[in-house]
Amino acid sequence: MAELKFEIIKTMAVLSESPKGWTKELNLISWNGRDPKYDIRDWAPDKEKMGKGVTLTKEDLSNLKEALADQDEI
Repeated sequence: MAELKFEIIKTMAVLSESPKGWTKELNLISWNGRDPKYDIRDWAPDKEKMGKGVTLTKEDLSNLKEALADQDEI
């Protein structure tokens, strides 16, 4: 399996932290040298391990923001 390369360009928000120090974060990340995308996933304290996540384009993130703004329950 090919090595996955990433660069965290900017940490936008830390959404939560587990008792073991893992954080769920919204980051702007460049994966394998490509244009940066927004990414939500869990990270180990040293950023050497990560959990599964979701990667969003700027348009995806804008649509998510709009959808959340329309929710009465939040």
